[in-house]
Amino acid sequence: MTHGWPGSIVEFQKVIAPLTNPTAHGGTASDAFDLVIPTLPGFGYSDKPVSPGWNIDRIASAWDELMVRLGYNRYVAQGGDWGSIVTAQIGTQNLGHCIGIHMNMPIAPPDPNNMDNLTDQETDALKSMQFYQDHDSGYSKQQSTRPQTLGYGLADSPIGQAAWILEKFYQWMDCNGHPENVASRDELLDNVMMYWLPDAGASSARIYWESFGGTNRDPIELPVGCTIFPKEIFKTSERWARARFTNLIHFEVMEKGGHFAAFEQPQSLIEQVQACFRQLR
Repeated sequence: MTHGWPGSIVEFQKVIAPLTNPTAHGGTASDAFDLVIPTLPGFGYSDKPVSPGWNIDRIASAWDELMVRLGYNRYVAQGGDWGSIVTAQIGTQNLGHCIGIHMNMPIAPPDPNNMDNLTDQETDALKSMQFYQDHDSGYSKQQSTRPQTLGYGLADSPIGQAAWILEKFYQWMDCNGHPENVASRDELLDNVMMYWLPDAGASSARIYWESFGGTNRDPIELPVGCTIFPKEIFKTSERWARARFTNLIHFEVMEKGGHFAAFEQPQSLIEQVQACFRQLR
């Protein structure tokens, strides 16, 4: 499972036990997973890259190598935010070890062939994309062009680092106006500390500089599952998803939840991951 920005492995704390030991949480043993939850390069516990080149393609290749070195010649991958994009790239590369992927922020753009008969869901998705471009994307422009300049401020001020992150939890969570409605203050601060303590403000921002605007949207032939939460930044429809994911085995739109699915709606995400990958066992 792969996190994104401004998330971290802290997001997954509530899904680890139910996914690895489902019988202790009302599930069945056949749904159990071994979990590998790495931190992205420059984030959290991972080293900071000392030279350019750690883009999404390289991270996806490194994740595949990591899994094989750990003894998993057959595995599935899951992610949201940048983790979704890394997961999609694992599917695109299709190096022979990953047998399926699931994403809770799948990137499948509008199909120009059906723009004249949009569904309500597709109209909503386009409005969300436009809102992001108009009012919500300044952070990405800064991090994709001048991450180092921003990094000095983030490294200097814990309040600045917290504000830079928590504003996104406020905006992207399905939280009725306050992130503490769905996550505790300790959980939110634990996530901030994954940036503050290792001084990862600048190094984590560089994933935008390395990859933003150049991510791959090629078709994916591996089995793909998608879960769409209503407060997600980028949403897609099933027919848009099928245009990119030629073997779409799972697609479901949820009634509640936002960008940080494992944080906000852990039980829903657990059930979605289990239902998707149950088809590949």
